[in-house]
This record gives sequence, structure tokens and C-alpha cells, in this order.
Amino acid sequence: MPDFAALNEFFRQLEVFALQTGYPGVFLLSLFGSAIPFLPLPYLFVVVILSGILDPLTLGLVSGLGGAIGKITSYSVGRLSYRFLSWERRRKMDALNRLITRYGAVGVFIFALTPLPDDVYYIPIGMTRYSFSRFMVFSAAGKVLLAIIVAYLGKAYLETLEFLLNGGVAGTVVSIAFLAVITAVMLRVDWELFAAYFEKEGIKGVLANLAEILALKRNKAGPRGSSPE
Repeated sequence: MPDFAALNEFFRQLEVFALQTGYPGVFLLSLFGSAIPFLPLPYLFVVVILSGILDPLTLGLVSGLGGAIGKITSYSVGRLSYRFLSWERRRKMDALNRLITRYGAVGVFIFALTPLPDDVYYIPIGMTRYSFSRFMVFSAAGKVLLAIIVAYLGKAYLETLEFLLNGGVAGTVVSIAFLAVITAVMLRVDWELFAAYFEKEGIKGVLANLAEILALKRNKAGPRGSSPE
């Protein structure tokens, strides 16, 4: 079983370090957090924590650049591996390089922007000797955009949480109203119909029959003509 106490202490130390060092600390954590292939450090956690006290745009920019620089390690592992390939394998890698030169940047950007394990793409693309400059540009673009999004979402979350916890009467009213809306929706939904449509047609069936599921209209025949029990 994971040692949750040690994990909690680890995240606490990350937070303390980032609070003490500010932007430089975020940059270093992002860099080192991305530098070891397949062993990422959750540096975006720090971005969320600091988004309430630092500028989200600058925070995302610094973190994204650090993360992109850290990924040079993965690219370099692939690039170095090329030297140990046989002549036949090199010839195939060179052919692959010609194929991905035009569209490889899209993959670099997507893997940088999403939670996908980017090392599984960056190491092979380095092995093809893909352009390092193009790799860095699109890797940085994806990492920076991801970090900025996380920073702004983190700031919105922390501000909302602070309002709800310390907002006095207004925060209490908002909390009660939010609870009332959730409760009303849960009671309004015909969960039997939801399950029937979902099992038969998936999410498309649910969306196509949302009015019926929300009891705004009734289809006595049931899901797509099936007979009600």
C-alpha cells in the first residue's frame, strides 16, 4: 500500500519550496520534474497551489518553459539511441524521418498539451533525428498552454473555494443555491431512462433524448420504440 503520510509530506515540501522561491522555484521544479523519462514529478500541483498568489499567465509561461526544457532529456535519449542502430535500422529511421517531418510537430504539441505520457512519443521521434528546433518550439507551445490553462483554472478554483469558505452570508447563500440546483437536477432526471438509452446507444442516445430523460417530454414507447415494462 502507498505511504500516504510520506506522499503528503512530499507534496508539502514541494509547496514550501515553491512558496519560498516563487517563479524560479516553479521553473526548476518543472524542469527537473520533466527531465527523468517515465518518472515525472507532479509539478503542475505547484502551479495550482501558487495560482492564487502569483500571476497565472507568468506562472504558466515559466512552468511550461521549464517543462519543455526538461523534455530535452527524452528527445536526447532517442537521438543518442540512433547511433547504436545498425545501418539497416538507420536507413529505416531516416525514411521515417522524411515521413514525419511534415506532421511530427502535431504529435509533439498534442503530447505536450495533454496528460498523455509524452516520453513514449518523444524518445522515438528523437530516434528519427527529427528537427530539434521544431521539437522544442512545439513542445514548449504545448507545455506553456497546458500550464497556463492549469494556472487559470487553479486560480478560479481557489478563489471560489475561498469565497465559499469565507464569504459569510453570501457564500452560504451560493452554497445552498448550488446544492439546491444539484438536488433538483438529480431528482428531475429519469435515471431508468438514462440507463436504458446509455446501454443501448451510449452517450449519443442520452444526448438525443435528453428532454425525455429530464422529464420535459414523454415517449410512452420507451427508448427507441422499446415497450415499457
